[in-house]
Amino acid sequence: MDARAQLIGRLRADLTEANFTVAHLATLFGEDAAAALTRGHRVPARRALDRLGESDPAGILARVFVLGMPVTAAELDRALPTLRSDGAVELSLVQGVEQAPRSAASSRPGERLTPAVDLRPYCFTDSWGEANWWIASDLGELALGTPLHEDHVLGVGGASLTLSRLQLERSANATLDLGTGCGIQAMHASRHSGRVVATDISARALEYARFNATLNEIGNIDFRLGNLFEPVAGERFDRIVSNPPFVITPRVAGVPTYEYRDGGLVGDELVAEVIRGCGTHLEAGGIAQLLGNWEYRGDRDAFERVAEWLDDAGLDAWIIEREVQDDALYAQTWIRDGGTRAGVSFDELEDAWLDDFESRGVTRVGFGYVLLRSPTVPERPAVPELVEGRWRRLERIDGPVAPGLSAHIDATITAHDWQAAFDDDALARTMLTVAPDVTEERHYWPGDENPAVMNLRQGGGFARTYPLGTALAAVVGACDGELSVGAICAAVAQLLGVDFDELLAEVLPDIREFVTVGILRP
Repeated sequence: MDARAQLIGRLRADLTEANFTVAHLATLFGEDAAAALTRGHRVPARRALDRLGESDPAGILARVFVLGMPVTAAELDRALPTLRSDGAVELSLVQGVEQAPRSAASSRPGERLTPAVDLRPYCFTDSWGEANWWIASDLGELALGTPLHEDHVLGVGGASLTLSRLQLERSANATLDLGTGCGIQAMHASRHSGRVVATDISARALEYARFNATLNEIGNIDFRLGNLFEPVAGERFDRIVSNPPFVITPRVAGVPTYEYRDGGLVGDELVAEVIRGCGTHLEAGGIAQLLGNWEYRGDRDAFERVAEWLDDAGLDAWIIEREVQDDALYAQTWIRDGGTRAGVSFDELEDAWLDDFESRGVTRVGFGYVLLRSPTVPERPAVPELVEGRWRRLERIDGPVAPGLSAHIDATITAHDWQAAFDDDALARTMLTVAPDVTEERHYWPGDENPAVMNLRQGGGFARTYPLGTALAAVVGACDGELSVGAICAAVAQLLGVDFDELLAEVLPDIREFVTVGILRP
């Protein structure tokens, strides 16, 4: 073991002994202060630690590495008794800012040390159980008090959390993390992959990612420097995951080009390039999951352009648009994300963004999730959602979603494949049941016996709601696993006095949809 790895091992031991965990910090800060910290306000958390004093080592660590405030070397020695402050300086975790008189007890007891990195606990639960990690990254705006540097390495932000919760937990032989950043997606993938290749164009990001993997004793990640797919030319993977630098950025002088979010291409071409690249780097049946933006240009639906990218890649695809922002709001969001506050500089950047959008006729920008799959066979039965033999599902879901999206996404893929393997006659012979999280709501005009509106509502997954007609409501309500879909349709047709074949043809597309999203189960 080299000297650096030994120091990281001492840091790990000290963080463990200090109980430097998400749960413990939540207790130290208190609910209100913790909530304020997530909004970018550290004063309530600092005051909570002031009341605590120096009695808890985790409080000292939180002050320097989470709040980004100075501590003395003596304080850090107490919090990191194995690594000590000298080891923290050697690992570039902290740096000295002013010197006070030293004593024989310590080499630097009164020296004030400021953080050089953000280092905080991170926890989650997946199919392999609960995990508690520590993630290092660059100091954020809260600690710096200035706009971010262009080579800033981001920690675990909202997008990172989203993608990690979407990641399928199927076992994989080899996974590619494209644009690894601080390494969080690669670390998640390491729990269900035999090996992981993590790439990034930023050497600083890879240094953080290696540090985080070592700190958390994760050894099956191969880190490679390079742009997009260049470091894995000629290789294929059965899983690709990516939180790519998809933020649309004007290509003009004076606009910061943050490595963690800007891919250096015009408009949304970065996302298009990643999608096309997945087509050449996925094994048959392999799955890619990524986040992305797409532009709405003029009166054209953005999904039309996304569909063209998918055609080029030749992949199955499931796209979920979660949010749409107008051009001005999008510009303001990402200018503020870089640490620029309202004022002349902000206005100049916003003008640059809006000029760039105007040059392409962009009025809005969509954000969402992208799931791609390399088909295992060239053709499939002619059922809804298949385009020239490819699965193509493009949908917009902007409401709240339930926990456990990874499992829901996995189940949706499996259910889609199950129903797509049946033609209509075969599907009519199947027996289905209504999932336990599904409810039906009915709305009546006062005094009416018949409902004016009927909706089927899903409790889990993406919490979808579907309108129901009388026939479809009757068919779904009778799906209890005892009768086939065809038999139920025959009974409903007789009850309503309509033609059986016409009713069956009417409801089967909805039945396929309900099976796919998990409302009905085989």
